[in-house]
Amino acid sequence: MATATASIASHGVQPDIAYAPNLETYQARTKRRLATESINKSLPAGFPAKLASDLVWEGQELKNSYPWVYELNQAQVQEIENALQHFKSLQKPLGYIAQTTFPLPTLHPTLRNLSKELHFGYGFFVLRGLPVDKFTREENIAIYAGVSSHIAPRRGRQDNSFDGNPADVVLAHIKDLSNTADKDKIGAPAYTTDKQVFHTDVGDVVSLFALDTAAQGGQSKLASSWRVYNELTATRPDLIRTLAEDWPFDEYLPRFDGHYTLRPLLFHQPPSANAPERTIIQYARRYFTGFHALPRSLDIPPITEAQAEALDAVHFLAERFAISLDFRKGDVQYINNLSIFHARDAFVDTPEQQRHLVRLWLRDPEFAWETPNQLQSRWNDLYDGVTAATEVFPLEPRIRSVSKGKKIEDKASSK
Repeated sequence: MATATASIASHGVQPDIAYAPNLETYQARTKRRLATESINKSLPAGFPAKLASDLVWEGQELKNSYPWVYELNQAQVQEIENALQHFKSLQKPLGYIAQTTFPLPTLHPTLRNLSKELHFGYGFFVLRGLPVDKFTREENIAIYAGVSSHIAPRRGRQDNSFDGNPADVVLAHIKDLSNTADKDKIGAPAYTTDKQVFHTDVGDVVSLFALDTAAQGGQSKLASSWRVYNELTATRPDLIRTLAEDWPFDEYLPRFDGHYTLRPLLFHQPPSANAPERTIIQYARRYFTGFHALPRSLDIPPITEAQAEALDAVHFLAERFAISLDFRKGDVQYINNLSIFHARDAFVDTPEQQRHLVRLWLRDPEFAWETPNQLQSRWNDLYDGVTAATEVFPLEPRIRSVSKGKKIEDKASSK
């Protein structure tokens, strides 16, 4: 992964593109580019014309072919409660939750098979039946981490400080904070009621646990990036080439110094003795458009018109092929972050009912996909050096430092 520092004088103008995709703008850009540009319609060397796998799916078809909800029975819920009591008896911090300290002897084989589904099947599932209201916040988080340790045992670092001290923060809260004192610091849609467009997080497996749902809206949506890939190879192979070229990712730390990284959004892995052919896409739209308190930096290279079209193409195709999940209170969603896009609808909270999810970034060393070389340093930042003694699980919502705009405003104003 390349890094760069640049002067604003050497760069062009950012295309007309915002975090919220605009269909008319996208269609007009496509029409203009096809009419005025000489477009290379060949795929990048080695990239397949079509992917064939259970990971290639469309939402409407999948509803009738894949039962993605695994509902826990009463005996399994009791086994989870027993594991919770066992862990509590050890009197250890939450970072020590693991398969050995949160034992699930009967449920373990089932959870390992569900991990196989993530890595070699359709790429997602929902675990249903956890009685959230029966437990405290800390107990629910312990249950979430404990069950997850049997699916993907390595937890990733989502922030590196807590209350001003160095820490491996492995749990994030996804909740609207736009009515709190931090409302002017929000630089990511996770802390608003806004629609969240299709994207990936970082890491191998992304999991979300619903402590509560919105009073209205907030539907969770998933889409197969492999189905989007196949559509683009058939209709706009030039956009596959665009996705596989280097993009300027805004690092936001600090914006005013012009720091950005260069890497592709799309990676291809040829078949090997141990793995089938794969494509991997890793991106979030806000790194190219900005969001609220973190607008895109002015002193880094803008994205190109082709890249702007590719961002919109990926989003609107994902919407076309997506599946909407009936995500309920107590559900835990697990997705293969290397092959699945996720999004959510805008929502409305009330004082009595407020959408509140908690998130883990996970990895299963047994079934993990190979990490592309250009993502390896980011994966190292995510997983390396995280230990039981350093893990922190915040019990209350807070904005992650990388999604907070206030630091940048403060630092810029001091110049």
